[in-house]
Amino acid sequence: MKKITTRLATMDDIDQLADMFDAYRQFYELAPDLALSRQFIRDRMLGSESVLILAEDEEGASAGFCQLYPTFCSLAAAPIYALYDLYVRPEARKLGAGRALLLAAEAHALRNGALRLDLTTAKTNLAAQSLYTALGWQRDDIFYAYSKTLAA
Repeated sequence: MKKITTRLATMDDIDQLADMFDAYRQFYELAPDLALSRQFIRDRMLGSESVLILAEDEEGASAGFCQLYPTFCSLAAAPIYALYDLYVRPEARKLGAGRALLLAAEAHALRNGALRLDLTTAKTNLAAQSLYTALGWQRDDIFYAYSKTLAA
């Protein structure tokens, strides 16, 4: 079994992050667009708008990533992170990469004074839901999530 480690991504990681981000978007049934994926990741990193955590095996091959967006909870009057993107390459699944990324995200949030982490996932993504529950995440059964597309 390959050992998985995590670290904060740097600008040197953009190409491998873009490749995985494009695969992540395709998982959610969007058309492949590597250029868009690269630009999006690059812009987030250059603007310090998100935190990207990279999972790698012991040979340095990328296994997955997660992307956190810093935000706030008005009711608690405290900082939180939205864990918006989490992707593990198919060949790295069942090796602990998802778990390692979630634990690294939690550690990063704690180091930076966040009150909590929030995430959403597809109702059909049962494997991810099982992992979230195993790591102590609690599903919200009280609130509904709504969104409205403003521009195509």
